[in-house]
Amino acid sequence: MRHNPLAKSLVDGEFILTAEDFRQIAHTLHSSTGIYLPESKATLVYSRLARRLRLLGLTSFHDYCALIGDKAGVDERQRMLAALTTNVTRFFREPHHFEHLRTQVLPPLLDGARRGGRVRLWSAACSSGQEPYSIALTVLSLLPDAARYDVKILATDIDPVVLGEGRAGVYAETAMAGVPSTLLSWFAPVDVDGEKWMSVSESMRALVSFRELNLIGDWPMKGTFQAIFCRNVVIYFEEETQSRIWNRFQPFLEPGGVLYIGHSERLTGDAAHAFVGDGITTYRRLQKEQA
Repeated sequence: MRHNPLAKSLVDGEFILTAEDFRQIAHTLHSSTGIYLPESKATLVYSRLARRLRLLGLTSFHDYCALIGDKAGVDERQRMLAALTTNVTRFFREPHHFEHLRTQVLPPLLDGARRGGRVRLWSAACSSGQEPYSIALTVLSLLPDAARYDVKILATDIDPVVLGEGRAGVYAETAMAGVPSTLLSWFAPVDVDGEKWMSVSESMRALVSFRELNLIGDWPMKGTFQAIFCRNVVIYFEEETQSRIWNRFQPFLEPGGVLYIGHSERLTGDAAHAFVGDGITTYRRLQKEQA
């Protein structure tokens, strides 16, 4: 579409962000990730991307849209998606889920692992790693030598930058606030630019594998899981996309397996008939789907 130099900016600031600029950015985000951005989020888009414009030496969002729309703009599109994807996370966020995992889900699974059984847990939209490492800590609290057994945690996210942070497994000491004191021994202090940070132990690291995955794209996993965490993610999708994702989890969860979702999310669509509530925003897949 031809650029209109007189078009009004949706946000007051050093760069012009027109309604057409916003629509192109929102369309790119939606087609790539499934995340829906109404025009009421224009200020958020501006604040997240203005830094990119400065770094690139651009003077308007029109020029930025031209860049991300060009074949040569693949790398910048990835940076844009990373900037617009919410990555709020912390250790043991929504602790009732980890208590349920520790008391209701893991004991029989880990007993089976001691006898040669397989345990597979999935942290979907894992961000910078605090969620899958919280899962790992919960496992280790019950089975300290879990790395000796067939116990694996898959951690996936669409953003390669936060995946890199997760693989590094090094966090500011302030990030330890949510970790129970009895589990802090699974971290080791490290020096980062003269400041004390905390690094995950090899025992934790051995349990977690980080992989790039788009929830609205292909899921290449072959096996099933006994528990899946997908929390505070689909809330950013339109209802139809939410229902489709909930439904996609069904064949990846073993019958009796547990799905943990965010505090403001609810199962919708066909998935609502395949799961039964088992706690606060905690759902267990039925052995046989209800009519």
